[in-house]
Amino acid sequence: MSKNDSTHYIQFSGFVIDSDSLIPVPYAGIYNKSRKSGRLADLYGYFSIVAAPGDLIRFTSVSYKDSYLTIPDTITNDKYTMYFMMETDTFLIQPVYIYPWPSKEEFAQAFLEFDIPDDNLERARKNLEHADMRDRMLGTPGDGDVNFKWAMAHHQSKLYHSGQAPPISLMNPFAWSKFIEAWKNGDFKRQK
Repeated sequence: MSKNDSTHYIQFSGFVIDSDSLIPVPYAGIYNKSRKSGRLADLYGYFSIVAAPGDLIRFTSVSYKDSYLTIPDTITNDKYTMYFMMETDTFLIQPVYIYPWPSKEEFAQAFLEFDIPDDNLERARKNLEHADMRDRMLGTPGDGDVNFKWAMAHHQSKLYHSGQAPPISLMNPFAWSKFIEAWKNGDFKRQK
């Protein structure tokens, strides 16, 4: 700004708020189109820029309509403060339907050809196939009570040692007895 510039500058500040809910609009863009300068509001919608009477100010934010304000010519002070309300920009887009079939006709055909048993007993038989149940039983060590207790003991051990290195069982006599018993049983031999 030169000494010959007689423009009356003001400090234009305020809050950008939502016109429906009156909550702040965070990080709204405030751009002085007349001076080609601008800034972003903070998290609470507060902004402060230098402007002059008659300047055109543009307010922008994602999901809000762009709004404009002209600084009044009648301002005599060097400060101008206001709450600026922005309207939400609501628009509807067409719904998108995702199908595992290339067309609605192929989906309709697959749906009509799908064989669903009529009675609950037949559906239960398919869900409880003997081979599947046997595989699940053999793959699960112990019953539900034993598994629950093991999981809780493991979780408790992790909590007990959280934030530090877990203890080494080098001097634990119970760990040594399990190791020696496993060695005698041949658990460490190579499988052929």
